[in-house]
Amino acid sequence: MNKIAAIQMVSGDDVDANLHAADVLIKKAVDKGASLIVLPENFALFSAAHYANFLCGPDINVEYICNFIAQKAQEHKLWILAGTIPLPKGWENTGRKKSADSNHKKRQAASLLFNAAGECVGRYNKLHLFDVEVDDQQGHYKESDYFESGDSSLVADTPVGRLGLTVCYDLRFPELFTTLVKKSAEVIAVPSAFTKFTGQAHWETLLRARAIETQSYIVAANQGGKHSSGRETYGHSMIVSPWGDIISQCDQGEGVICAEIDLEKLYSIRKKMPINNHRRFKITSL
Repeated sequence: MNKIAAIQMVSGDDVDANLHAADVLIKKAVDKGASLIVLPENFALFSAAHYANFLCGPDINVEYICNFIAQKAQEHKLWILAGTIPLPKGWENTGRKKSADSNHKKRQAASLLFNAAGECVGRYNKLHLFDVEVDDQQGHYKESDYFESGDSSLVADTPVGRLGLTVCYDLRFPELFTTLVKKSAEVIAVPSAFTKFTGQAHWETLLRARAIETQSYIVAANQGGKHSSGRETYGHSMIVSPWGDIISQCDQGEGVICAEIDLEKLYSIRKKMPINNHRRFKITSL
């Protein structure tokens, strides 16, 4: 069995400070024996006030973040899923190679998967954008002002098993999770920045439901606290078993949780209750 870790952060508007915090937490995950680490959404920058300038600014900003994650993966000889990084649509998976679209004003919320050699082996672009009204202090959220959605799903082979990728608001769309299982996902990552208001109402329920429906491990790394932007996120990062049990979770603030991924247990559950064989409605794969 291999261990997976979810890192919870309270990121702000200072990229260097955020990366320093991530560095400290990555080392804690290493000490816990993790072979794959999941960072939260917006781990390197969490500030609506600074986002427009950041997204349209020098490309070195995102290169700097990608290089940092690649270096940490190589240094610690483990895999890292870099929550989300705002990348131009046309860039290569590494996030370091320009294309004709590199000056396009909108970005994609990209989760990059780095292997233990520091190589980027996968990029998932958030499919569902958070354009909603919420009864909290901010009230209105419109990710589409800064981002454009992805158009495909991704499952990758990793040391902990077949890893399916999602991001935050994707959690509310079970058809994506079903699609990932059809692609043989065994573990599904959910890097997030769930608001405190929606998190209190739905976070645990949704995570456990997705685990039960897909009979997969769900690894949810959330932002958790009050941010320099004024936003407040829910925290409570958790790892959920294929039976829907919460194996490990944080409360608020920075933290690291870790759990072993037992694929024998997963396939025992799937064999005893073969949900996928009983499915009557077809899901169109992305």
